[in-house]
Parts: sequence; structure tokens; C-alpha cells
Amino acid sequence: MWDLLAGPFLAAGGLLVVAGLPKLRDPLPLVRALRTTGLPAPGLLVRLLALAEVALGVTAVVAPGRGTAALVAVAYAGFTAFVALAVRRGGVLASCGCFGRPDTPPTRAHLALTAGATATAAALAVSPPGAGVWSAATPATAALAGFGVLLGALAYLVLAVLPTTTVAAVRGVPKG
Repeated sequence: MWDLLAGPFLAAGGLLVVAGLPKLRDPLPLVRALRTTGLPAPGLLVRLLALAEVALGVTAVVAPGRGTAALVAVAYAGFTAFVALAVRRGGVLASCGCFGRPDTPPTRAHLALTAGATATAAALAVSPPGAGVWSAATPATAALAGFGVLLGALAYLVLAVLPTTTVAAVRGVPKG
């Protein structure tokens, strides 16, 4: 199972790091996003969750295993539930701050991506990689890492850039 899902799992772990860092610096966008869906969240709690998100992402990439996969699945299940709630309620007015960009509200593509990350991590929690998965620097390991980076970059584009290309987003951009 690891051979098939390693790239998507590594991408999901990397995205946890990339999405958590901006929330550490500035939790306010996520605080606002949570409040627009009726979920209160103090800034300190958001920062603590962001710290946990970054730590989990680093651990998932550096030491993948049953425990980290289960925790990644739980984290992405929470993200999926939030995005589903936001989409069902008409979406939040602005970004949750995950990628430090304004005006990137959650979309159905965001929902599909987080649900896919949940399923990937859950599958690896059931059938984890063998011990020492990163113990050897082989061409296959390098290719796998490269594939994970590529998938992570594509997922970033879906989450942070695609929402800005909608008709409503384009119309809302001031002409300069």
C-alpha cells in the first residue's frame, strides 16, 4: 500500500507544514473563518493547533508510520469537516489563512482534496510503510520524494490559486 500512496501521503504531510506556518505568524484569518461558520476559536488556540499541525507534518514526512498516518487522517478529517461546513453555509468570506493568501475561500475542490488526504492517510494507518522507509538514499527514494513534492505543489495550486481564478474572484480584482 505504501508504494501506491507514498507520494500523496508525503504531499499531505508537506501541506500540513506549509499551511500551518502562516497560522503561527497570524492566526486572525483562521479565527475569522471559524467564526463565520459559527465555531469560536481564540487566537492562542489557533496558534497551538497550527504548531501541532506543523509538528505533525514534519513527523509524517520524516518518520512515516502507523501512528503518524492515523494522526494525519484525523487532522485532515477535521479540515474536511470544516470545509464541508463552510461550503454548505455558503463558504467563508475570505481565506482561512492556511497559505497566507487573502481571498482564497474553501471550495469543492478543497473539500475533495482534504477528503482524499484523509482517505490516503487512513489507508496507510491500516497498512503502514515498513520500518526504516527513509533509511536508504536510493534513486527510488529520491523519485518518491520528488513525486511527493510535485503532488504537494499541485495541491497547493488547487487550494490557494484556483479559487482566485473564478469569475467572481476575477471580477472583484480592481483594474490598475
